[in-house]
Amino acid sequence: MNYHRYFATGRPPVETAIVGTGSFGRSFLLQAQHMKAVNARIAVDVDSVAAAAALRAVGIPAERIRRCETAEQAAAAWAAGHFLAAGDLAWVVDLPIDVVIEATGHPEAGARHGELAIAAGRHLVLVSKEVDSVVGPELARRAREKGVVVTPVDGDQPSLLIGLISWAEVLGFEIVAAGKSSEYDFVLDAAEEAITSNGRTVPASGFACLGRLGDSAARERVAARSRAAAALPQRAVPDLCELLLVANATGLSFDRPDLHAPIARIDEVASLLCPAEDGGLLAGTGRLDVFHCLRGEHEVSAAGGVFVVVRCTNEETWRILAEKGHLVSRTGNHATILLPRHLLGLEAATSVLEAAIHGASTGAAVPKPRYDLVARAERDLPAGTVLAMGGHHHTIDGLGAELQPAAPLSAAAPAPFYLAANQRLIRAVRQGALVTMADIEVASGSVLLALRQAQDAAFFGPSAAA
Repeated sequence: MNYHRYFATGRPPVETAIVGTGSFGRSFLLQAQHMKAVNARIAVDVDSVAAAAALRAVGIPAERIRRCETAEQAAAAWAAGHFLAAGDLAWVVDLPIDVVIEATGHPEAGARHGELAIAAGRHLVLVSKEVDSVVGPELARRAREKGVVVTPVDGDQPSLLIGLISWAEVLGFEIVAAGKSSEYDFVLDAAEEAITSNGRTVPASGFACLGRLGDSAARERVAARSRAAAALPQRAVPDLCELLLVANATGLSFDRPDLHAPIARIDEVASLLCPAEDGGLLAGTGRLDVFHCLRGEHEVSAAGGVFVVVRCTNEETWRILAEKGHLVSRTGNHATILLPRHLLGLEAATSVLEAAIHGASTGAAVPKPRYDLVARAERDLPAGTVLAMGGHHHTIDGLGAELQPAAPLSAAAPAPFYLAANQRLIRAVRQGALVTMADIEVASGSVLLALRQAQDAAFFGPSAAA
């Protein structure tokens, strides 16, 4: 879409409110100051002090910022042309804004914000994958009824990957696999036999001779690399969560509940994430997965980007493309098409503009609850344990995550990972067991739970609502 041409016709900028001013929110606020197509005058956080600090941090002069504690204060500040810092979306959602960007990453708060935005007739850019993984299809359903859209956000991998998959499908490619590079590369120092990832360096004895796939069997080489780098985490809750959103949007599936997640060089992806009969890891096609980008210190990174692996259906065409540097597998049967981009809030405005201008999502028009992210105990957890969510990756101490086909809530059903987050266990959960709905006490008045029950009724039938 040529947005420059569109706004040259005199359309006013799209008015936004950003809820959650962490790294993503601040990146968006910073980028918006350089754009003519988008205004970002409203910041919402846990309180107006934090919101005002975020606005100042991106260069807004203090004298242009008004802290608002009521809807009346917000209306007056808006009318006067100020930037608004608020502690509650409810105080600003009825102002003449087009789009609410929910970026708190907090499951319960994000669910409330999504419900508020849609009820007020605002488009919702849902950055918080935690919310999306539990009730994204229900929020999208409610938005359609109100004539607005819910969209994932460009700059984060789910939206970028859905777009790449759609592009490949439109062009008639057969998608063998699709996915993303993990957040942090595995940078190999072959001389020292050490790997650095996310600022941490660990010894990786024997890895130097594993650094290239060559003619090795895929499963054996992937397993050997995993063992050699065992000191580094190789499964991340955000990776599973984000690929769940892609599955709900596209209908692609998973080979295994925790993904293959190979440590692989960029030029090896097509050789590894292809069917076993072609020398790869997969049991079939149309699979979603992640890879940990293996590279040397000065070698190119996948930059946390997204990819599709497609079948090479014409030998001559793909021979020519391989000569031009495209990433064809060692058998010549498959190729990786890589989008090495992941710009977080700096790229979010394209999703904002698609929603506001076209009433379109950069995800699926009608996402469906195909998978749930569920929690499995990594150690014995006694009754009374609070499943506190924390850290940069919004993990829960003592719980791992995996993907399972979606099912309506019931006492015996596994609890969605981010519905269980911050709840208290009312009975003990043994190591290796899934956390079920009967194991947790969901706080009274939970908006997230109510939305999930409504989603179950809408997609699985009225009797499915727990």
